[in-house]
Amino acid sequence: MTKPTEKKIRVLVVDDSAFMCKVLQEIINSDPQLEVVGQGRDGRDGVALAESLRPDVITMDINMPHVDGLQATELIMTQHPRPIVIVSSESREGAASTLKALELGAIDFVPKPSSGIDLDMKSVREELTRKLKLAAKVRVVRTATRSKLPLAQVAAPPAADLSGGAAMAAQSGGKFPMVVIAASTGGPAAVTRVVSGLPKDLPAAIFLVLHMPAAFTKQFCVQLAELGLLPVKEAEANETPQPGTIYLCPGSHHLRLSLGGKISLDSGARIDGYRPCADVALETVGAYARALTVGVVLTGMGNDAAKGVKAVKAAGGYVLAQNEATSVIFGMPAEAIQTGAVDEVLALDDISAAIEKRVAKLCRLAPVAAR
Repeated sequence: MTKPTEKKIRVLVVDDSAFMCKVLQEIINSDPQLEVVGQGRDGRDGVALAESLRPDVITMDINMPHVDGLQATELIMTQHPRPIVIVSSESREGAASTLKALELGAIDFVPKPSSGIDLDMKSVREELTRKLKLAAKVRVVRTATRSKLPLAQVAAPPAADLSGGAAMAAQSGGKFPMVVIAASTGGPAAVTRVVSGLPKDLPAAIFLVLHMPAAFTKQFCVQLAELGLLPVKEAEANETPQPGTIYLCPGSHHLRLSLGGKISLDSGARIDGYRPCADVALETVGAYARALTVGVVLTGMGNDAAKGVKAVKAAGGYVLAQNEATSVIFGMPAEAIQTGAVDEVLALDDISAAIEKRVAKLCRLAPVAAR
């Protein structure tokens, strides 16, 4: 009796170079688990073929005529979502276009091989096939277009209420609400959605901890600041966090908050496989801000943040997690939920309002919460 043939992962290649299409086809078809089922010569082709072929995963170039890779990614992820891996000469760590593609919903990126020589092929073959297999397992969710991202989904509470809350926080020894947002796979798009929905007068410091390559974080700060109403910056060592500011953890460091309320950055080894490690940020912010802490766990693979949310909860803080239906990868939120420390499980588009609501409540309770 013959063993049934394992179903192959169907890949659509979108690239305006006939030569590069051939190179990518050879790489992909050389893996027994993958097969190329179609090729698009530009983004317009890619969008049409994504709808008609329904591939398991798409490789997408960025620089193409008619409709470029960013436009095609946006259209696919809003109309007929499929997992997309960016394969481009611009797919280098820190490239603004690569980061924009990730914000729009692309799963990952691979630098395009610069030629067809064997050495070049070996350097990219393993990375490309591995990431295509991973992307094919990812849940695809519709993402909003960049042009339609809400700047503030919910009207801010009256200024008098917020300033009063801030004053109460000042009376409690200078402490104020602190929000830690953790994310991994699918994180750039999810974090962009959350940040773009926060009001400009939010009286909380926000720490972002993403499993993101170090070279991306400076550019991500710029793009987040363009889309949101709050100032965004990379966290700096010995900095004292201020309310109304977003601090992005550099991808090369762990972020901790000292018991004196200052940021500490550590470029040491990975912790439980992660750097930056969300557990570290959540645990130390929770130890400092105690009940004024809000932990938020968004889409991502693995279990980072699970220990951290338990620490936040033990300190009297509050925890939100993204639901499965809107998560690209439900690993991190699911692990956090399983600890029993999560207070609310919400769709991605409801998280900004939930953060705002919790922060407003904490401002009213600040003298008690900070004890």
